[in-house]
Amino acid sequence: MNSHASRRATLAQVAELAGVSTMTASYTFGRPERVSAASREKVLAAARALGFTAPDPSARSLRRGRSGALGVVLGEHLTYAFDDPQATAFMAGVAEVCAEQGQAMTILPVTDATADVARISAAAVDGYVLWTTEDGAPVLDAAIATGRPVVVHSGPAVAGAHVVGIDNRAAARAIGRLVFAGGTVPAVLSFPLTGAREAAVVAGPDPDDATFPVTRERLLGFRDAAGDVGADWDDVLVAVCSTNDAREARAMTQELMSRADRPDALATMSDELASGAFRAIETAGLHVPSDVALTGWDDAEAARAQGITSVAQSMREQGAACARYALAGTGADFTDQWHIVERASTHATTTGSAREAGRRPAEE
Repeated sequence: MNSHASRRATLAQVAELAGVSTMTASYTFGRPERVSAASREKVLAAARALGFTAPDPSARSLRRGRSGALGVVLGEHLTYAFDDPQATAFMAGVAEVCAEQGQAMTILPVTDATADVARISAAAVDGYVLWTTEDGAPVLDAAIATGRPVVVHSGPAVAGAHVVGIDNRAAARAIGRLVFAGGTVPAVLSFPLTGAREAAVVAGPDPDDATFPVTRERLLGFRDAAGDVGADWDDVLVAVCSTNDAREARAMTQELMSRADRPDALATMSDELASGAFRAIETAGLHVPSDVALTGWDDAEAARAQGITSVAQSMREQGAACARYALAGTGADFTDQWHIVERASTHATTTGSAREAGRRPAEE
């Protein structure tokens, strides 16, 4: 056994055995791109012979006070960031700012409450951006407890965290008035209400029972819109989907269209849901908008391709704003950064009421 192995080896001893400078040995573990392949192999061989353990990168970053990475807490399955168009756009905005500022991006998916809290608390990041966070989520408390900057996309509003997002209630009220006007049986195709993600069709649910802030705010807006056009919210059917998925939306819409009192005005919470609803309406032998007026949300490619009226917002810009605030403490106010793009899926309007109240005008 090498005489050094009986005690804890130092970096200087590794360098001596490898026949290189201490700086070269240090670079081998911290900045390997600055060391030749031959020197790197000598250092690693010496480290193995001496039982040398390289310093923990997270501990080193804590000593420096910066890790050089931004943590993104994704309140969905990891694949959602790559499958959902709006999640992908949001993540692209975050990544763009990270690239500009020379930062890495660490994605932290939410999978298990206990493990999630430990993972987030121990993450070597300089700040956190949280996406699709539920009220009272332990991961939010864990992120705030680290004392690092925390930014939440579209709520919830809690002490210790900054919120970036549009006024979902106002936008839902505006587009809800547009789709419900002229209809007699309004309905809503919704995101999940709670973390249980139970799919169901319910009449006039209490929006305050929804623990996902985006779902709650949009339900409140649709309820406002129903009242504006003289509809009783208690009679409005809300088809709750477990995920933002066009296939599930199609199945839920088929159920709505099979009812004796069939909806003739359907407001959805995303263009993914609207796309699935559009296909279900066509499959039922009905037409948009003569039989069923339909709206989406996000003004994505699906809405443009199918001619669906939609709330336009830039998820990429909001992702970038979240990242800038988390890394630099600055960012834009997105409250009024939305507008409605009217297409053939809703009845023609002459009042233009959905575009009032100082919203950003549609970019035709």
